[in-house]
Amino acid sequence: MNKQTIRDISWEGKRALVRVDFNVPLDANGHITDDTRIRAALPTIRYLLEHGASVVLMSHLGRPKKKVVESMRLRPVAERLFELLPEATEVHKTEVCSGPAAEAAAGSLKPSQVLLLENTRFDPREEDNDLAMAQELAKLGDVYVNDAFGSAHRAHASTEGVARYLPAVAGFLMEAELNALYGALEKPQPPFVTIIGGAKISDKIGVIENLLNRVDALLIGGGMANTFLLAQGYKLGDSLVEQGSVATAHDLIGKARASGIKFMLPSDVVIADAFSADAQRQVVSVDAIPDGWRVLDIGPATGEAYSAEVKGAKTVIWNGPMGVFEMEPFAVGTRAIAQAMAAASDAGAMTIIGGGDSVAAVEQADLSEKMSHISTGGGASLELLEGRELPGVVALNDK
Repeated sequence: MNKQTIRDISWEGKRALVRVDFNVPLDANGHITDDTRIRAALPTIRYLLEHGASVVLMSHLGRPKKKVVESMRLRPVAERLFELLPEATEVHKTEVCSGPAAEAAAGSLKPSQVLLLENTRFDPREEDNDLAMAQELAKLGDVYVNDAFGSAHRAHASTEGVARYLPAVAGFLMEAELNALYGALEKPQPPFVTIIGGAKISDKIGVIENLLNRVDALLIGGGMANTFLLAQGYKLGDSLVEQGSVATAHDLIGKARASGIKFMLPSDVVIADAFSADAQRQVVSVDAIPDGWRVLDIGPATGEAYSAEVKGAKTVIWNGPMGVFEMEPFAVGTRAIAQAMAAASDAGAMTIIGGGDSVAAVEQADLSEKMSHISTGGGASLELLEGRELPGVVALNDK
């Protein structure tokens, strides 16, 4: 990664303005149900505090649509942050994200104190990357730190605009994400295998096209595999397919063959007579899907073939489940890939998980700790895999 990080700054007596991703899930009572994203930012926050800085944190939460939404305030985050940081750390909270009140709160901070600003998306200027707002934010710190990889693909005032007015460096989470993903794409240790799943091919076209000249094998699963199978002439019954993407699927198969990579599609599938965990189900070959039935998972033979490919790899990226893994009867294929990824890790492979559903599947299988890297940014990791530049990364100072 050719970007400066927090290690490149002398922090004694400075105020760090840190963009974090505290977009955590809340229950109906406003309680945090998963604090993973808060924990992911702790190494950066602790480093800054230990090196004599005061820390101003800013984040969005949810989609308030440019207005104040009481249920999306960051108060629960401030409370959880206070619990997670060392006992001597003072955590303050403002009810605004910029302007005079925020400046006063930031200006009164002492070294080793933390201030959490209010939800940046309450300000209608944030998502428009308004430079007046960016300038207001810049008054809150001496150095800007972006540790929110999950928002790095957004050119917002708090992710890109503010970096125009302050020295801008990466936090540890951002650094880890970029090193893992760019490293896998630019200098993978072969064999390089990628597994792409999920519902829609249209969401992953750019990713597949960018990977065709990089990987040794591309394994396709999930609902998107149906569109590829349809493009090859198979009948899919009542399965989810994207009719508008059939021609694209056909072209991608042709490009893959021309590139000489192994492009694998399911040979057998688990089908059901309804979209329900209680539906009747059976395993059939992809050329024997009856009318009125739908594909909801890859079959056991496909799972074995895909797993063998993964276990033989030295670099593996997985984005997207193999089936409707939220329903236990159709989670077998996804779980098989998670187990194969763990085995590949044990054998010394670089294993990277991207995308919320893949991360959830690995966590459900209790295999998270086996993986080399689990990305915190679904949309950002997808755009990076597509080969697109991320505004929040481009804005950081080069080494």
